[in-house]
Amino acid sequence: MREAGFDIARTGLLIVDLQNDFLHPDGAYGRAGQSAADIAALPERIKPLADALRAKGGWIVSTQFTLVPGKGGEPFISPHLKTLRPFLARGDFEPGAWGHRLVDSLQPADLTVEKVAYSAFFMSRLEYVLRRAGIDSLIVCGIVTNGGVASTVRDAHVRDFEVTVLSDGCAAFRSDVHETALADLSSIVSVRTCAQAMQLIEAA
Repeated sequence: MREAGFDIARTGLLIVDLQNDFLHPDGAYGRAGQSAADIAALPERIKPLADALRAKGGWIVSTQFTLVPGKGGEPFISPHLKTLRPFLARGDFEPGAWGHRLVDSLQPADLTVEKVAYSAFFMSRLEYVLRRAGIDSLIVCGIVTNGGVASTVRDAHVRDFEVTVLSDGCAAFRSDVHETALADLSSIVSVRTCAQAMQLIEAA
């Protein structure tokens, strides 16, 4: 996100995994009691920036963590995820279902991409749609900082996208883990607050 020559038309707000099944009390994680205040606060904090970017002609890109249903609707769940989150079950993060969707307050997204791993670039169409849309600058927010966000940011970096991570637009289940991940990412990409990013958008 260049301070000089910032081109909003070529910029996308990349929202990583802010879905009902992660954030809503009735979603998969909410029903299992897996929540964190820092994560719950993200949509309200990100919304003004998303609205400003939309109004100026930028792109809103949502990645959706997905559990692909197999025979009988049973989801394909990787062994490590099943160990970490044994509560995940049929219908959770299912394509087209309510829980799979971007939270209401951040809709609509201009581009939506299903993801099946930490990185939104892994075996997905994300790079294709970004290139087709002419997007070469990404402002990244979402969850979790040390997982989906970090993996996606690193993959964007090696693909020569210009990347800004929103320090208060991301969160993890522990604040120390969040801060450590941001410190690691700051060596390869720009890290800004939502307020700082908003200033650049408003000035463009």
